[in-house]
Amino acid sequence: MTAEGVLLEQATKLNRRPARPQNPSRALFNRLGDQLIGANLISSEQLEEALGARSEKGLKLGEALIEMGVTSEEHLLPFVERQLGVPAVRLREGLIDPLVVPLLDRDVADSMHAIPLFRVHDKLCVALDEPQDLQKIDELERITRLKIRPIFAFRSSIDRMIPRCYEEGFEVDAVTADLEDDAVELQAESVDIDLDSVETLVEGSPIINLVNYFVVQGVRQRASDIHLEPDRNYSVVRFRVDGQLREVLRPRRDMHAALVSRIKVMAKLDIAEHRQSQDGRFQVTMEGRSVDFRVSTLPTVLGEKVVLRILDRRNLNFDLDKLGIPHNLLTNVKQLLAKPYGLLLVTGPTGSGKTTTLYSALELVKSVHRNIVTVEDPVEYQIDLVNQVQVDEARKTSFATALRSILRQDPDIIMIGEIRDRETANIAVQAALTGHLVLSTLHTNDSVSAVTRLMDMGLEPFKVAASLIGVIAQRLVRTACPRCRTFYYPPRELLETIHYQGDQRRSFIRGEGCVDCYDSGFQGRTGIYEVMLVDQKMREMISQKFDMDALRRCHQEGGGRSLLEEGIRLAEEQQTSLDEVMRAAYFE
Repeated sequence: MTAEGVLLEQATKLNRRPARPQNPSRALFNRLGDQLIGANLISSEQLEEALGARSEKGLKLGEALIEMGVTSEEHLLPFVERQLGVPAVRLREGLIDPLVVPLLDRDVADSMHAIPLFRVHDKLCVALDEPQDLQKIDELERITRLKIRPIFAFRSSIDRMIPRCYEEGFEVDAVTADLEDDAVELQAESVDIDLDSVETLVEGSPIINLVNYFVVQGVRQRASDIHLEPDRNYSVVRFRVDGQLREVLRPRRDMHAALVSRIKVMAKLDIAEHRQSQDGRFQVTMEGRSVDFRVSTLPTVLGEKVVLRILDRRNLNFDLDKLGIPHNLLTNVKQLLAKPYGLLLVTGPTGSGKTTTLYSALELVKSVHRNIVTVEDPVEYQIDLVNQVQVDEARKTSFATALRSILRQDPDIIMIGEIRDRETANIAVQAALTGHLVLSTLHTNDSVSAVTRLMDMGLEPFKVAASLIGVIAQRLVRTACPRCRTFYYPPRELLETIHYQGDQRRSFIRGEGCVDCYDSGFQGRTGIYEVMLVDQKMREMISQKFDMDALRRCHQEGGGRSLLEEGIRLAEEQQTSLDEVMRAAYFE
C-alpha cells in the first residue's frame, strides 16, 4: 500500500510547526541518551563512544549508535519520535508513493536530504532528518506549493532511498521489492483499510500494503474496475477509468498468488479453491466514507485473474436531470415514467450506463404510495423505498422465478435487471399488460433493434406492440480533457463516413494528451441517448411485423434522432471528439 493518508492521525497533530529548539546540540542528545540508557538499550560507555563518533564524523547520536552496531533503527525510532514530537519511520519502498516523488527534483532531494512520502489533500508528508528546520520546510512549501508535514527518518536511510526513488522504472511494485520469503503473511482480520493508523503502515505486510495501495488508488482515480491478471513474467494491475483500461503497475510474478489470496480473504472466499470461479464482496472505509467492492475470480492457464468492481456512491449520480440527457428527450423519458403501466426498455452494450439510468428512473418515481420491487443480478446499490431482490441461481432464484413471486406481492412498478431469455420476457410483457410499469434492460445496438430482439426471443408481435411504451438507447462517450484539448479539422473521408450534414470546413476538438488525462486526451464521460416513443402508428407496424428499416424510418419521421446524430451534436458542442463518437456510436 502506498503511504497516502496513513500517518494522517499523527501528521495532523502538527498543525503548528514545532518551535526551533534553543539548544539543539549536546543537551538534546544527552536527554535522548539518558532515555536509551534507562531503557537498557545502551550503556553509559556506549553513549560516550557514540558522542565521540558523532563529533568526529558529523553524525547524529542515533546514526552513530546504528553505525556502531549497538542498536537498530526499530529500537531507536520510538525514542526519537517522543523527543522531536513528530512521527518517525524506518524508510522502505512500501512507504513511498511513486506518484508524489516527482514533486521534488532529484537535486533538491539530495541537497535537502528529503523524500516526499505521500500526499493527503493539500498536505505533503516528507521524510527529513531535521524535521524542526523551519527554513527547510518553508523552502519545500515554496517548491511544492503544498503544506509540508515533516516525518523523521535517519539521514542514512534517506540517502540510501533517494537513488532508488529517482531511478528509471521506479514503479508501484517497489512496495514489495524488499520482501523476504517469510515476510508474506495474510491477516484475515485486517479487512478494512484504516487510513488513520500508523501501525497499518509500519507494521502491515507488504502484500497487504500493495493490495491496499491499488484499492485506494482505484477509488481515488475514479476507476470502475480493478483487474489483477497473471502473466508469464509478472502480474499486471490495470484500472478501468472512463471505460478504458490502463496499466498501473506490475508486481513481481511470485507475488501473484499471495495478492490473489489476500483479496480472497478480504472477500471471504475460499483461498484453497483455484479451479473454479468465485464471487464475493467486501467493504473498505476511507476518507470518512464506505466503498463497496464486488470481487470475481477466474481460473486461467497462468493463474487466477481477479476483477474488483468498485461501487463508490461518490461517483454516482442517480438524478435523471444530471445524466446529460437533452431537454427534449428528458421530457419524453419523464412522460414514459409517468405512465401507469407498460414496458420501458433501456438498451446498450455492457458498460453503457443502463443500470445508472434505471436507478435514476427509480429515484424519480419512488414514493411511499408505491410498491416498487426490483430483481437484479447482482444488486449493486441499495435504494430507499425500493424492495430489491438478488438473483441467486444456487438457490434457484432466477429472474423468471423471482418475477413470479414479485407479481404476488401487489407491485406498482417492477424493475428487471436484464431480460435474458424468453421466459423472463414473457413474464415481463404479461406484467406490463396487466397494469404494471415494467422497467428493464436489453442488449441491442439501438432503440428500434429492441423490437426485433423481443420477437427473436419468441414473443408474439401483437404482445410486443401492446406492451411496449418506449425504448431508451444509450452509449457513454469520453469527454475531451479541458487542459490539453485543441482544435483540428477532421478528414473529409471521416465526415463522409458519418454522413455529416453540417459545414464541412468547421473545426472540432480533441485532446492531445497530458499528465492530467494520462495522455489519453479524455477526462470524464457523458452519455448520448436515443429515445423512441411507441405511438399508435408504430404499434400497428410492430403488430404487422414490419422490418427494422421501416420502423427506423417511422422513428425518424416522428422527430427521433439516432445515437450517431446525438453524438455528432456533442462533438459540435465541443464536448467530445468525432473519433470518440465514431468509436461509441457508429455501426452499420
